[in-house]
Formats: sequence, C-alpha cells, structure tokens
Amino acid sequence: MALPADLLIELYRVIFTIRRFEETVSDLFAKGQLPGFTHSYIGMEAVATAFCWPLRDTDMMCSTHRGHGHAIAKGLDLSKLMAELYGRSTGVCGGKGGSMHFADFSRGFLGGNGIVGGGLPTAVGAALGRKLDGTDDVAVAFMGEGAVNQGVFHESLNLAAIWDAPLVAVVENNKYTQYSPYEVLTAGGNISARARAYGLPEIKVDGQDIEAVYEVAQQAIDRARRGDGPSLIDVETYRFHGHHEGEEQILGVNVYRSLEEIAEQQEHRDPVKLARNHAINAGVTDGTLSAIETEAASVIAQAVEFAESSPEPEIEAALADVLAEG
Repeated sequence: MALPADLLIELYRVIFTIRRFEETVSDLFAKGQLPGFTHSYIGMEAVATAFCWPLRDTDMMCSTHRGHGHAIAKGLDLSKLMAELYGRSTGVCGGKGGSMHFADFSRGFLGGNGIVGGGLPTAVGAALGRKLDGTDDVAVAFMGEGAVNQGVFHESLNLAAIWDAPLVAVVENNKYTQYSPYEVLTAGGNISARARAYGLPEIKVDGQDIEAVYEVAQQAIDRARRGDGPSLIDVETYRFHGHHEGEEQILGVNVYRSLEEIAEQQEHRDPVKLARNHAINAGVTDGTLSAIETEAASVIAQAVEFAESSPEPEIEAALADVLAEG
C-alpha cells in the first residue's frame, strides 16, 4: 500500500528521530557517560513508528528492554527521556528507571521491562480494563522473538483471546535471541503460526518496510477498536547493533553472526533509508527530508544538554514512590 506524502513525512520524522537518538545514546555509552546497560533499537525503527503512529494518548503500550524507540514513537519528551538514561532527577521517572524500566502513564506508556515477555500480561490487563470501561481504546505489547517461548506468552494470549481483549501483540523478530538464531530455540520456526492455537489471524510482515508494516499495524489496531479481538503479528526485522551496547567488546565480532551479514542488512534493508526512498517516490523533496533530519539532530543535542545540566536525584528520593499514598 502506497502511503500519502504527508503521512510519509510524519513517519519519517519519527523514524529518523529514533535513529539519531539511538546513535547518540550508543556514542554516549561508548564514552562511559551513561550509567547501566542499554540496548539499541537501530535497524528496527520502522516497527515502533508504524505501530505507534495510529495510537491515541489514551491507548496503552507496553515495551521491552529495548524500548527507547517505542517511547519516542509514543510521544515521550526527548529531553526527559535522555535525562532518565543519565539517571538524573529531571528524567521521566526521576532517574530511577534508567534505560529499561522507565514509564510515562500520561502518554499511555506503561513501561519497559527487563523480563522477557514481561510486558504482555500487563498489556492484556490494560486492554481488558479499557474494554470494561466501555471505551474503544487498545493496548499494544511489544516483545522480542524470545518471548514466544515463555509460558506467560501463551497464558496471556489465551486470556486475550477468550476475553476478546483489544490487544495488539507485536513480536519484533530480529532473528537473534540474544546470541542465538531464533530458529534454533523456537519449535516450528514459524512464529506467526502460533496465532492459530488461539483462533487469531496468522500475520507476518516485513518490518523494515514502513509502508508494509504500517498497513498491518493499522488493520490490527482497527480490528481491536471494533471489538473483533486481539492480533498476534510476527514482524521480521533486524538489529544492526549487538544484543546490548558493548557486546563486541565483550564477545568479539563474528561470534554468532558475520560482519558480512550485518553489512548486507545495512546496505539493502535499512528501514530509515527505505522510508526515505518511499517519501521521495511519493513526491517529497530531498530538502524537506533534510530539514527534518537537521531538526531532529538539533532537538536531540538539546536533550543531551538538558540531561547533562540536570541534577542527580537527592538521596531522599530513594524513599519516594515506594508506597502508594492513602
């Protein structure tokens, strides 16, 4: 499906912002300026962009350990997000969440999760809650391909199916479960086929092509809003960086995938390049896209400046937000 030029401009704004943000985070981590671990979303940007663009602020979303792209696509403030990665008091969670565990309920972002598949049951509960409230809001759960082998994956989809919950379960299948090809660990090999067990449509899509994944995302979200039940979608994507930043220094290179394979993906399957090409083919000028790139770089540079100039949390903050008030 060819998307209109005005939509492709907005999608490119999001997809490029995610790429530039993650490149900046990768550089900062390599320089030792960020505490803790971080997992790069570079190479997978079209997935979050396509699935979050049709969402409302009142729609719920659950992320993963690789969640910066999801957060940006859902509209979180870039300066507060960067400050969170720095562990500063001005972060979206006051510096307590870091790279994997931040949340922003005001944007419907229910948080990242260091547990594989851990966001899915939360999303099922959120979807059921919206349904019981009588709204047509939906919940989207992102997860990696490793999550499909967790018990909670099957329990959650079973409940979502029998409740007709307005859930969109998105498997970001980047081909490698940490350091192992996912086929080695996944019986049957075909993730989308697992939808049949729950009476759900079997859907697989090229996650590098923004137009293809947007069409599938819109259909699944519309299905959920109509009350026609949940969807499970196998989105085939590819991460250009390691499972976590610094992986190459720990493991070395050419350990579980070759540099040639990565280069081939970067050359021919880069979602940012493909999105740019789609926009150009739709009549968007190079100047328009270059202006978007310049603006994104400026906003992210301001986010870094904001984070670095923000104070660290006071020691008393460790005791805040531990117990519910009242």
